This record gives sequence, structure tokens and C-alpha cells, in this order.
Amino acid sequence: MSDDPIRARYHNRAGGPQDLFYATSDTVPRPLLVRGQGIHLYDSNGREYIDMSSGPVTANIGHGDATVAEAMARQAATLGFVSARQARHEPNLALAERVSRLAGVGFERVLFSSGGSEAVEFAVKLLRQRAIALGETRRCHVITCMPSYHGSTIGTLGLSGDPANEAFLDGFATRHPKVPAPLSYRLPDNHDTQTWARHCAEALEDRIRELGADTVLAFLIEPVGGLASGAAVPAESYLRAAREICSRYGIALVFDEVLCGAGRTGAFLAAHHLPEVRPDLAIMAKGLSSGYAPLGAVLAPASMVDWLATKTGFGYTHTYSAHPVSAAAALAVLDRYQREDLAGNARRMGAHLRAGLEGLAERSSIVGDVRGKGLLLALELVADKHSKAMLRCSPPPADRVRSHGLEHGLLIYARRSAGGRFGDWVMVTPPLIIDEAGCDELLRRLDATLGAVEAELRREGAVVGE
Repeated sequence: MSDDPIRARYHNRAGGPQDLFYATSDTVPRPLLVRGQGIHLYDSNGREYIDMSSGPVTANIGHGDATVAEAMARQAATLGFVSARQARHEPNLALAERVSRLAGVGFERVLFSSGGSEAVEFAVKLLRQRAIALGETRRCHVITCMPSYHGSTIGTLGLSGDPANEAFLDGFATRHPKVPAPLSYRLPDNHDTQTWARHCAEALEDRIRELGADTVLAFLIEPVGGLASGAAVPAESYLRAAREICSRYGIALVFDEVLCGAGRTGAFLAAHHLPEVRPDLAIMAKGLSSGYAPLGAVLAPASMVDWLATKTGFGYTHTYSAHPVSAAAALAVLDRYQREDLAGNARRMGAHLRAGLEGLAERSSIVGDVRGKGLLLALELVADKHSKAMLRCSPPPADRVRSHGLEHGLLIYARRSAGGRFGDWVMVTPPLIIDEAGCDELLRRLDATLGAVEAELRREGAVVGE
């Protein structure tokens, strides 16, 4: 069956870990973790790992924060649950105000969900309800990028740009229209980053015209890419063009900041890096509660929400929306975020870590690109740095990096996107609390990990470059 002792243990028994649902072709070991503290995690054998991916890209304030745990316990003991359809509660009011103030003008209303995928659906449903109230009932298309990731519910899979989902969605769920993503690596011939950004903006406008502007509800984009593009950072010119196009055609611009929000890029919202390109809605999750409790959020302008409330209102929420314990957790997380200036630390440590990654890339034959913003960074893996050729090997590069990472004390999130169509990358997204010593130790372990992977690939003849 397997040389994995936990999988073998449950082969003929009830229960088992969640990964029993995953494909058995994924042979990367999964340690049995028993505790975490700061940037570190510990398994049942006492082995220590640096959480290089923040779990993935969630544990912004790290693990084992007693203040957050105490806040959750107090709230659970005082008022563990309230249905938002029946009553209000103080954690909801306090958290909505805190998030709104951190987000700034244009984000005066906050709708909470149980996570990122749900928040994306809330945002789309909110815009659809507004369109109906305006009498614009033809607006049903949400344009997204290829590649992109916006969730794993049936609805959000159709929004995500991943060819691997095509067979699953075919004839089963809506596949929303796609446009090319403004990537910066491995571009089509004769394009540089700026000309490709211009081409992608033109493709967005062409798609709107093709569909009919009055049928398009929104353009949904990650302002800094996540797990589908390996921390790709769109050119500022592209985001400015997207804002202008959406405004001109009366289409909502929505930033999916589930992964890049909550300080990860060095600002509370990635949108704050380019204030003139303010989206109509922003979506958050992950780092907002740092993984201590399930939580997502839709940030919207008061003008939109308050007007809609006088018409149809918006009632498509779920049982656990604005859960008081999750809200209490997020308030404690944001206390630390503000007290320790973790956005500032993301900028400082992001620069330090990136410099180290660029040095690592110079020494490695299989690292073709270093990219990202703040502490949302990634390495692109290649067979040849000159041609940017992808690695063709089995097991895939991502699995090898994860396996060797465990041997060197790193818990890594690495991915082959869309079966390799868009490349292979390693996410470098440690908790925002990391310091220089932590960054340096992470770099040392990652250097050893990639060295082991490269040696293995060379023995197999998979690496072309010197």
C-alpha cells in the first residue's frame, strides 16, 4: 500500500488524516506536527522545521501566540456563537471598524466569511445583487486571468485560471472568461515586461468588447500573484490600465487579496502600493486571522452597500459569517500586526531575504527567477537558465523540493502549475515576524535543499545548464 506508516495504519481502519483523500501519486512525506512556536514547527519525533510557506501563506504572526489563544478562549467562554441574521456582537463591530480603518477610503463596509473561497463568492454575489437592483440583469460574466487562483468551491473553480480544472468543470459549472495574465517571466517572443503588460491590457479590453460590456460584471485579479503564478507582480502600468478600462466600461475592478493582503507585501493591502488604482472591492482571508480561526472578508464602499440596503439588500451569507471567536482571533492578530509594524517588517525582511535568494539563484543552475513583493516571494525552477526551459522529470520538481526540504528542516510549499504549463516554483513566504537571523537560517537550509535537488536532477540528466 505505502511506506507511509500513518497511511498504512488507516488502510483498513475508519478515520485517518485528511490527506487520505489526496492522490497516492503524491509521495512527499507529511510529518505529524504536534506544536508550533514563532516561525518554527515541531513533529512527533521532536524534529524542528522552519515554516517557509506560513502554512501556506497564512500564519502571518507565526505559531503559538498565547495572546491570540487567550482572546479566543475568552470569547468562546463569553459568547461562543451568534447568528448575524438574529443579533449583533461586539467582536464583529470592532473588527469591521479596525479592518475598515486599516484599509482606508473606499472600504467603509466589511462583510465577513469563513474563508477565502467563500469571500470571493460573497464579492461576486454582492456585485450581481447590485446589478439586479440597478436593472442591469445581463451582467453575469466575471473576467479573470490565465493563470490565476480564486478558490476551490464549484463557483470559484470556474473563476480560477487553471487548465487542469477543465475536465472537472466541463458541462458541470460555469467557466468564466479568461485573459492572459501580466506575467514577467518566460514571455512570448519579442515581448518585455512592459510590452507584455500592454498586450494583456489590450486583451482585457478586447474581451470586454467581445462579450459586450453590458454583460460583464467584474474583472477579478490578484494584485500580486499567489499560488497559481508564483508571486508574479503585475507591471504598475497594467494595473493602471485595468482600472481605466473597468471605469470606462462601467465594470467593477475586484482585487483578490486573500493571499497578498494583511501586510504580506509590505502594506495592509497590496492595493495600497498603488493608491490611484483603488479597486471597487477587495477580498481578504488567510493572514487576516493568521490561521488561528477560519475567516475571510469582503471590503466594500459605503456608497455601494448602503444604497443596496435600500433596495434588495444582500442576504447570501452563511451560518458562520462574522463568527465571534474568529473575529476575536483576528482582533488579537491585528493588535500584534500594528504593535510590531509587521507590514514594515515584511518590507525590511523581504528586501533582506530577496537579496539572499538572488545570491542563491546566481549559484544555482536550476533557479531561473526570483520575484515577488515584501515577504511574498518565489523562485522559478528551470532546466536551463538561458532558454528558461522547464524541468521535465518524474517526480516533478515541486515534489523533490518539498521532500528534500523536510530533510533539511524546511516545510515548503512548491508547485507545478497546470501540469507544468506555466512553470514550477517554490514559494518563499515565511511568517511576517521573521528576523534577519531567521532569514539567514532559512536561506542556509534552502541552499542545501536546492543543492540536493540539483544534484539529483543532474544524475538523471534533467538539467541542461552548467
